[in-house]
Amino acid sequence: MSDWSALHQLLEKVQPYSTAGGKVWIKVLFIFRILLLGTAIKSAWSDEQFEFHCNTQQPGCENVCYDQAFPISHVRLWVLQVIFVSVPTLLYLAHVYYVIRRNKSMNKHEEELEVAHFNGASVERHMQQMAGKEFKCGSKERSKVKMRGRFLLTYMASIFFKSVFEVTFLLIQWYIYGFTLSAVYICDQSPCPHQVDCFLSRPTEKNIFILFMLVVSVVSFVLNVIELFYVLFKAVKNHMRKEEEEEEEEEEAYCDTVELQSPSHVSSSTVLTTISSSDQVVPVALSSVYI
Repeated sequence: MSDWSALHQLLEKVQPYSTAGGKVWIKVLFIFRILLLGTAIKSAWSDEQFEFHCNTQQPGCENVCYDQAFPISHVRLWVLQVIFVSVPTLLYLAHVYYVIRRNKSMNKHEEELEVAHFNGASVERHMQQMAGKEFKCGSKERSKVKMRGRFLLTYMASIFFKSVFEVTFLLIQWYIYGFTLSAVYICDQSPCPHQVDCFLSRPTEKNIFILFMLVVSVVSFVLNVIELFYVLFKAVKNHMRKEEEEEEEEEEAYCDTVELQSPSHVSSSTVLTTISSSDQVVPVALSSVYI
């Protein structure tokens, strides 16, 4: 288990930036895969080659038959599966850290520009205020990273590739071994003098672990699919809500412009009416005077 401590620490850092489904997936990965690979499964396959015997004394026959029966060990295949499945999540974590560091550098540059406008005691007071803000907001730094835009695309891509790797390794395992092991393996490879029978060590116990790891892989794949659909639904919902808010803001802005224009329109029409009425009255008065 100590060999997986570095990977464990890295994937634990992804949890604050993951959904609930992503956190459950990480727990399943460590409890039901890495923990078993480091303890029970590794010991069950420790004697797979030494206890692989064939009913022949021909030199090299057992080695050739073992190589044909097990092109790659189950344990090593599962280790590769864990590594490949974890890579998309680690790439997402690298993207998150890159954006956080870039935002920190930008904020620091802005603070330096602000400090440049102060002098004397104001500089010291300003620095104390900024330090207090950093202390208060330091624990909430992770919550500031919202899953939207490029973050959302990167997270969805990581889920997609995790699902692809899960299916790929399941197909590889099915193509090489199937999903069960038989107690007797028939081999007719050279330099075996004839068709020989080879016997595996503890096939029943290994079949139990193979089926268990198969179930864990399927559960992990299902969790990835559910999380992918959840994130897609949430993204579509947020997009529709954003469009509705933009439409409401446009309507409010339009109503404000109409309200601002309507008094001026009324006042101008009133002035025109007054002017026209005065123009009508004045000629009448003048005509009466001349008469």
